[in-house]
Amino acid sequence: MQHRILPILMSMVVLSPMAIDIFLASVPVMAIDLKASTSQVQSTISIFFFAMGLGQVFVGPIADRYGRRVVALAGLFVYSLTSLLIAYVAEIDLMQWLRLFQGLAACAISVVIFSVVRDSFPYHRISKIYSYLNGVLSVIPASAPIVGTLMAAYFGWRSTFIFMSIYALLVFVYVLFWLPETLSIDNKMRKSKQNLYDLKQYIIIVKDGHFIFYALCCMAGMAAILTYVSYAPVWLIAHLNMSMKTFSLLFGFNALVGISAAFIAPILINKFGNRKVVVIALSLMLCCSFMLCVLSQGFYFSGMLAAIAFMGPVMLLSAGLSMILGPATSMALSKFADRAGTASALLGFIQMVGASIIVLLVQQSSLLAPMAVVVVLVVFVVPLLLVMNTKRLSSWHLEH
Repeated sequence: MQHRILPILMSMVVLSPMAIDIFLASVPVMAIDLKASTSQVQSTISIFFFAMGLGQVFVGPIADRYGRRVVALAGLFVYSLTSLLIAYVAEIDLMQWLRLFQGLAACAISVVIFSVVRDSFPYHRISKIYSYLNGVLSVIPASAPIVGTLMAAYFGWRSTFIFMSIYALLVFVYVLFWLPETLSIDNKMRKSKQNLYDLKQYIIIVKDGHFIFYALCCMAGMAAILTYVSYAPVWLIAHLNMSMKTFSLLFGFNALVGISAAFIAPILINKFGNRKVVVIALSLMLCCSFMLCVLSQGFYFSGMLAAIAFMGPVMLLSAGLSMILGPATSMALSKFADRAGTASALLGFIQMVGASIIVLLVQQSSLLAPMAVVVVLVVFVVPLLLVMNTKRLSSWHLEH
């Protein structure tokens, strides 16, 4: 069964990044077409991500009570419908609301993916499976902007959302016929005797320092990459006058680095273990912040050199994120096999809501793209690395 499940999860995992990356190069054009500011169009990225995180605490218990299949099918249907409706919006306010519901749908899909992995694979394989899924997920930032740019050039930016709608519908059919129910009958019966939303279940998980620490590791990486994604179109296209094609190529090349790192991660996990790979990933992110700080403050570049001075260090961030998600997620969920859906949901809530709030706060400042990424990385990565080098807090970060 495992060999059949993984391809299905791979087809599902691309939906969330696709909803963020495929229209990035069109942000300036969308702002003109919708008679909105670029910041309003940018906000649809944070709104989508916020909804993905907020929905986790509601969808997780449903997946534990009623099963994975029904939640996956509902999420795919709503994702397809909202994508189609967004393709025909005429004003930014309606688009923001539809992106909220699209984010909730993507949340349902995400919860199912993590829960099915936890249901179907033994612990020693889970971090590797997550890394493989992250590798597939990383393909979208590499390819979606290029595909989106071509589609926007020939058919307009609205065609990208029609494409998302059709793809989600195809995955719906794939899941309907091929994804088995992975929630065990024993777990389903036990959950049916409990309240659907039991605050005690969340308190038990939140009180676990090991879970919280690795959830914060995921959140730090996600906040930094979301800051980069939100700022990159305006910085590269509007500020540095790069063409949409050049932006897509730079964005795609950076994503290829993330893909490579995601497939290297399982090798490193085999050799060093989960904890050390997390340390390596956080160190790469810290190096990114140092390089961005030096290149943006110590030298003056313009044109393509300025773009490379920004994108070069960000490649370290992408590599770090691809490496950290697998082992950090695996260790965060390691104690909660009996409530994988709820724990996965809470992990996603901390990771996504935390990251989106951080980005929204940063966007209220006057920071330019390079320093915005630097601030997020320094504020969160440095304390995490300090904790991992503190023996008194070893219960938070040592691998069980």
